[in-house]
Amino acid sequence: MGVAVSIQQVVKSFGSLRALDGVSLEIAEGEFFGLLGPNGAGKTTLISCLAGLVRPDQGTLSVMGCDVLADYREARRRLGVVPQELVFDPFFSVRETLRIQSGYFGIRHNDDWIDEILENLDLTAKADVNMRRLSGGMKRRVLVAQALVHKPPVIVLDEPTAGVDVELRQGLWQFVRRLNSEGHTVILTTHYLEEAEALCGRIAMLKQGRVVALDTTGNLLARFSGHTLNLRLKNGAALPDALRARATTSLGALVFRLTGFDEIEPLLAGIRQAGCVIDDLRLTQTDLEDVFVGVMQGVDVGSGAAPR
Repeated sequence: MGVAVSIQQVVKSFGSLRALDGVSLEIAEGEFFGLLGPNGAGKTTLISCLAGLVRPDQGTLSVMGCDVLADYREARRRLGVVPQELVFDPFFSVRETLRIQSGYFGIRHNDDWIDEILENLDLTAKADVNMRRLSGGMKRRVLVAQALVHKPPVIVLDEPTAGVDVELRQGLWQFVRRLNSEGHTVILTTHYLEEAEALCGRIAMLKQGRVVALDTTGNLLARFSGHTLNLRLKNGAALPDALRARATTSLGALVFRLTGFDEIEPLLAGIRQAGCVIDDLRLTQTDLEDVFVGVMQGVDVGSGAAPR
């Protein structure tokens, strides 16, 4: 299996801010790869470098063997990017927009493929509607269609389901899964971690411009195997330092990672003895959100890239 995307020691700064700090990744042909990280981690900057929209200060990037800078035209032909921002031309209909996008890549008489994309993204009824009359969710569907119109072997989806209804999300993933099964490499960034867990075979996590975890989804979950106890305390009560040191936080809840169920009763007893009242309690099995929170808070998952 060949390398679809190669990213080697990429550095990019904007003034005093180092957005990318020596990022190195290789993504194999046919992979469904997740690129995760909090806001400001460098995900969109990395994608912009890959698409040739931002020039890195150091390092090299290639798509299907084509250097992004030295062979920009061929690298761009092999890449389809769905951006986060809703960028569109308000003067054209959906179909006209896709025909124009095809023309950028020298593709004519592309209507059969355009029709197939429109059907799979539930845009057929909007094909002749002007772009400015579409809802935000519909515009995002058109961005996906634009990225696919030249049948690129590598597809980058940068938050493709942000603000999108559940029905479209399911239809989009069904279509993207099909493309992936046909050999397209897919790179996904998303804040919906359940999507990444269900779809991605391998995941890289970025923090402050560095790769802090890189492994298969299964291995990342296995390293955090077990259960978590999620607690909310009434009136925002504070735990004693000894208990607080064992917890992480997620969306305002205290999260305790358990190695066995026998830890639960002593933990709850310690909370009661501290005079704290539990407002909500949930026992859950570890998922990708737990892994993500742990990595961002500095837990070493043996990723080959040490958290900083």
